[in-house]
Amino acid sequence: MDIEIWSDIACPWCYVGKRRFEAALAEFEHRDDVAVTWRSFELDPTAPAQRSVDSATHLAEKYGMSRDEALARQRSLAEVAAGDGLDMRADLARGGNTFDAHRLVQLAKASDMQDAMKERLMRAYHTEGESMGDAGESMGDADTLVRLAVEVGLPEDEVRDVLATDRYAAEVRDDERTAAALGIHAVPFIAVDRRIGAAGARPPEALGELLRQAWEARLAA
Repeated sequence: MDIEIWSDIACPWCYVGKRRFEAALAEFEHRDDVAVTWRSFELDPTAPAQRSVDSATHLAEKYGMSRDEALARQRSLAEVAAGDGLDMRADLARGGNTFDAHRLVQLAKASDMQDAMKERLMRAYHTEGESMGDAGESMGDADTLVRLAVEVGLPEDEVRDVLATDRYAAEVRDDERTAAALGIHAVPFIAVDRRIGAAGARPPEALGELLRQAWEARLAA
């Protein structure tokens, strides 16, 4: 059974959704017959390499709320994330463009390290306050991305080559075009065999039911 998950590294609900999906998959009796592919999706393709304001200010500006309201929303999300075993630190998050981070997830796919790369980037962004900014704009950000990729086992020379060129840019754009064609406008979004889909960080129980329905549909096809 083929599962594709569209998400963005900078999306906090995508990180929560990843944990919930993992919990659901662990309980799915046919989990050994499931192949998971992480698809690229940028919440803000026009984002600068790194934003000049903190995450709460950006959230307030984006949704037309006060900064206090934005901070309250972030605290609420952190409480939810904690329930899923995540230490969400919005106060440390350094927002910016995630295109190059997505390219590294594409690179990792060829070495069967895609999930590990996705996980490392999300933890770096949401918990450790690392910048995922466009490596072409800042050598410091390039070094950060290289370090994170090497930590999960990718060869440093290949990672640096990807960041210095446009390798895997087409794959990122193709994922984004496919999302648009499928009508995906919000992430996380899970598609199973491209027959059944679900948007949002749904509870593990709901995701488990989705997996069971998809499995039954596959058998009936």
